[in-house]
Amino acid sequence: MTILGIETSCDETSVSILKNDEVRVNLISSQHFHKLYGGVVPELSSRAHLEQIVPLTREALNKAGIGLDEIDLIAATAGPGLIGALLVGFTFAKHLAWSVNKPFIPVNHIEGHIFSGFLMETKPIFPVLVLTVSGGHTLLTIVESETKIRFLGSTIDDAAGEAFDKVSKLIGLGYPGGPKIEQAALLAKRKDTSFPIANLKQAYHFSFSGVKTSVLRYVQKNFPSDADSNSNSVSGKTGIIPEEEINEIAFGFQESVVTALMKNVEKAIVKFKPASLSLNGGVAANSAIRNGIERLGTKYGIPAVIPSFEYCGDNAAMIALRGKQLFESGEKFSIDSEPFPAFNSRYIYNR
Repeated sequence: MTILGIETSCDETSVSILKNDEVRVNLISSQHFHKLYGGVVPELSSRAHLEQIVPLTREALNKAGIGLDEIDLIAATAGPGLIGALLVGFTFAKHLAWSVNKPFIPVNHIEGHIFSGFLMETKPIFPVLVLTVSGGHTLLTIVESETKIRFLGSTIDDAAGEAFDKVSKLIGLGYPGGPKIEQAALLAKRKDTSFPIANLKQAYHFSFSGVKTSVLRYVQKNFPSDADSNSNSVSGKTGIIPEEEINEIAFGFQESVVTALMKNVEKAIVKFKPASLSLNGGVAANSAIRNGIERLGTKYGIPAVIPSFEYCGDNAAMIALRGKQLFESGEKFSIDSEPFPAFNSRYIYNR
């Protein structure tokens, strides 16, 4: 089969072509201009998708050396994500499929991430314990097959990636927070600054709002001229915190997030005894989190499959792959299906 995948859930326009289980093309156009605003601006994101979707699709077909008539299936992200951004890729893909009389498969963005490890040459082994860590979502699932996903837990407040962005802004590093926090943490020398993690009653849920607030209080206490102690906001001054202290705060915060993530993963390993582990999502590019998963795999003697950086963030290759899996399972979708912006575990596909 030859599958055309389209992804426009947030600030990456991506088009991919998967042929005979091989990624022939995976193009990603990132909207770097959002750095100017300290975060993704939905309206600007939608406009950028509109500008990129057609030329990127043509480029993908040209690079793969195939015509649109050779496509067997078209898959597109249905949600969750920014509704305006979703509508661009989803509507384009639907009408493209209708125009060439090909099957159309709407794909849950989270399911795309969950199965992204299967894009690697060495694939996860079922049942696989999957940790998904992105800017908008943090969840733990047991994947028993391509059609059975068991939801274990998710964040009850901020996602890990969201916390990275907020803390990065708080200490003056800016957006996007993930890579900036990681880079700063690598420069830490003392490594003696620590922040508490939430101890939740729900077995496999996560919470990162508390550690974010702990960082805020630490800044307010130790660098009062840089923060307004009467509110939860930080003033516009960002040069008051010495660079070496920024590095220590970044290290301590990152360690707390990694500890919280690995704590739940390890509990799930002990209880469910999976055959393999997998890590995915945009924050899976973080080396400390990748190392944590690899250490747990080594400790319990199970393989850990982590996608290459190209497939960690939002990309159409994972959408094409998931579309293929759903199609081959016999699932059929109406051309009248609609996108959904909000995440709910009930949207996770189980047959």
